[in-house]
Amino acid sequence: MFKKILIANRGEIAVRVIRACREMGISTVAVYSEADPGALHVRMADEAYEIGPAPSRESYLVTQKMIDVAKRAKADAVHPGYGFLAENAVFAGACRDAGVTFIGPSPESIALMGSKVESRRAAALHGVEMVPGTLDPISSDEEARKIASSVGYPIMLKASAGGGGKGLRLVRTEDEMESALRNTRSESLAAFGDAAIYIEKFVDRPRHVEIQVLADRYGHAIYIGERECTIQRRHQKVIEESPSPIMDPDLRSRMGEAALKVVQAAKYYNAGTVEFLVDPARRFYFLEMNTRLQVEHPVTEMVTGLDLVKHQILIAAGEKLTLQQDDIVMRGAAIECRVYAEDPWNNFFPSPGKITMLRTPSGPGIRDDGGVYAGWTVPIDYDPLLSKLVAWGATRDEAIRRMQRALREYHIEGIQTNISFFLAILNDPDFRKGSFDTGFIDRWLQGRKAESKPSNHDRDLAAIAAAIFHSEQSGSVAEVVTEEGSPWKLDGRRRGLRTS
Repeated sequence: MFKKILIANRGEIAVRVIRACREMGISTVAVYSEADPGALHVRMADEAYEIGPAPSRESYLVTQKMIDVAKRAKADAVHPGYGFLAENAVFAGACRDAGVTFIGPSPESIALMGSKVESRRAAALHGVEMVPGTLDPISSDEEARKIASSVGYPIMLKASAGGGGKGLRLVRTEDEMESALRNTRSESLAAFGDAAIYIEKFVDRPRHVEIQVLADRYGHAIYIGERECTIQRRHQKVIEESPSPIMDPDLRSRMGEAALKVVQAAKYYNAGTVEFLVDPARRFYFLEMNTRLQVEHPVTEMVTGLDLVKHQILIAAGEKLTLQQDDIVMRGAAIECRVYAEDPWNNFFPSPGKITMLRTPSGPGIRDDGGVYAGWTVPIDYDPLLSKLVAWGATRDEAIRRMQRALREYHIEGIQTNISFFLAILNDPDFRKGSFDTGFIDRWLQGRKAESKPSNHDRDLAAIAAAIFHSEQSGSVAEVVTEEGSPWKLDGRRRGLRTS
């Protein structure tokens, strides 16, 4: 077993890994940028080393700095968490070359599954159902038009090296194709250094369901239920739950077996996730494989009682996976909300700043995987995730009710958070029924915007109120407000005040 593990990450996932190591009697090493010297993961680790300026490209994304710290601290292994270097084949290879165990799959598996085109080809060869489209990158605009015409519009253009919702374009007609190709290639090159893109048939109103897998180095693999990840905004998951509201034993078994075929195709070991689209007819299609621990792994842990991080460490240390498929039993339901420092009612604008007060929820069935504390200043340099709040219940309805209770207990001052957004979503009738697809959040936000748009009568009343206020404050006859826009903003501008 390892004696010391370097966590090549920050925030709540670094804290999560430190806790697992501590329970296993393993010493931990943290790294931090110039923006993170007082971060919670730094405080909790046994050792900590600075690795450079705040920008991640100069610190958390620099392979050599991580390797240097691992050697200096005499760490046996490196846990990458998720994000940053977690799915970087070069980093995994550098760890291997340096004699430091990478707690994850092989560099070869990461590279194979990191290419959406290569992963689709490998999965197809093992009989896994695909969304109709190309198995190779498209070579020209003319080829793209022919394939799109054959598959049938609408189609999706996707970056071969994509992830995190980047490098995606929905193309509804041939007239949109030229600009969509140009923009998708440009975004893909900027985000991933690779302009290769491919085509998939657009699946209307799908659900996004992923299967958690564990596999050891000796060819033994199991699937550990599913997670419903359909509630998304701009292709980014917002709320996750397990089990999926649409799941039954037969569908779970078929999706699980398909996921294990992908594991076999990738010669994969350690923890991973195979993602699928499920159409309204409950047909499922392979989407991609994430070769790392997922952000939403706690919901699986809550319904199965397993510690996925500990299993990652044991598999990386060369242990055989003793769990059999029949050992996996899912009990109750769990739901996770990602609590961010952002203003959901101002286009989810980030809200960095000092947390002046923090009270986290607790009680039956509640788990809060946090990475912050009162007095900590949330930096603007990184993803503004504060914590992952998870609620478990004997039923889905109980899990939702517990989550609502926990969110109301969650109290953070000094910054904006998206807690009120979650409370509104959890109260939505369609969400409560489990009746949704990947476009749910966008439609919900549009509906809310339409409902909150003031009527002409409301605007007239507001204009009169502002005019009266202006008249009373200035002692002069108020001018009539006839311009479009908020009367309060217009009045403030006249008075030389800055409003928002």
